[in-house]
Amino acid sequence: MKIVGLLDSPFVRRTVITARMLGIPFEHQSLSVFRNFDEFHAINPLTKAPTLVLDDGELLVDSSHIIDWFERTAPAGRSLWPAGPEQLKRCLQLTGFGLAAAEKGVHRVYETKVRPLESRDLGWLRRVEGQIRDTFGELERRVPSEGDWLCGDAPTQADITVAVAWRFIHATAPGLVADSDYPHLAALSAQAEALPAFMATRFE
Repeated sequence: MKIVGLLDSPFVRRTVITARMLGIPFEHQSLSVFRNFDEFHAINPLTKAPTLVLDDGELLVDSSHIIDWFERTAPAGRSLWPAGPEQLKRCLQLTGFGLAAAEKGVHRVYETKVRPLESRDLGWLRRVEGQIRDTFGELERRVPSEGDWLCGDAPTQADITVAVAWRFIHATAPGLVADSDYPHLAALSAQAEALPAFMATRFE
């Protein structure tokens, strides 16, 4: 089984971290949908990262669908979702917030680093940056202040997704969100980045 895509994508990184934390064996093929378009296209005509190439050659795309497959095929007893309905509801909510921040971060990258300067929409850019700040503001209000994880005493998919989004925004938009403005979120991210699965997926 192979995961294709660059770790500087928040969607690829959350997928790889999830596989590691669930104990699922895989090969990581580091290809860019831009620089390695032809090679990526030969693997998956959709040229979408992440792509999961299953052992039978079939493909799965979209990080959430791939992660759902991992959850259903992980070794017995392993899961990154809480069992109880209330904790699961909270975990799904916060994972969705993390995905929203990551998505807006990708929009910002396209607007500032892919789109030609003369074609950039500054109004759209300001809106996206505001959405990123507002999303992290909602998350900051929901992070436990006692150093626990988002949905209990162990890391869940919510922690993975939120921490990955936080790191991605810091890497691609330095200064957009300050640790001092979101201290609980910054502490949560630092706690997650110290986990072995995170450390194995660091990127510059």
